Amino acid sequence: MLARIRRRGHGNRMFRKGPVIAFGALALVLSACGGVRARGSEAIANVFSAVQRQDHKAFEAALDRSKLRSDLGDQLTEVGRSRAVDVGAASEFALDRMITPQAIRLTAARIAPGWPQAPTAAQIVAHMKVQDRRHVCLEEAVTRRCLLSFAQEDGVWRLVGMRMAPPSSP
Repeated sequence: MLARIRRRGHGNRMFRKGPVIAFGALALVLSACGGVRARGSEAIANVFSAVQRQDHKAFEAALDRSKLRSDLGDQLTEVGRSRAVDVGAASEFALDRMITPQAIRLTAARIAPGWPQAPTAAQIVAHMKVQDRRHVCLEEAVTRRCLLSFAQEDGVWRLVGMRMAPPSSP
């Protein structure tokens, strides 16, 4: 009989530890997500600051130009397809002309009404969506679509995607 009581008591302690372990794991995951938000929002604020200061060197350092070209080229192809037009591949020159501080400024202005040209990290967090530990984006308030996408590679956050403005109807 005493052996049964001891076994039951031991089993009950295991059940009590389960929620504690689960809660600890959840807290760890959420804190990691918070870390991504904090580091990502600071990096994004630095991009907007470089755009505002017209610091070309800092702006270029904040980009992954090849990924931006690829993203914009795919969007142009999709716009052509949606209008039954084969646009072919856009040249690097044409795509590079779309990757400018002004284009970033215009895209960022679509995030929310009254969005500042150089938002702080705290203002950015409110519009940030964490996709995973290495990818975040800034969402448009109304549509919840990612407008500016950032990725962390080798400890550095860079702009890797920019949603073009929707084409106007013909």
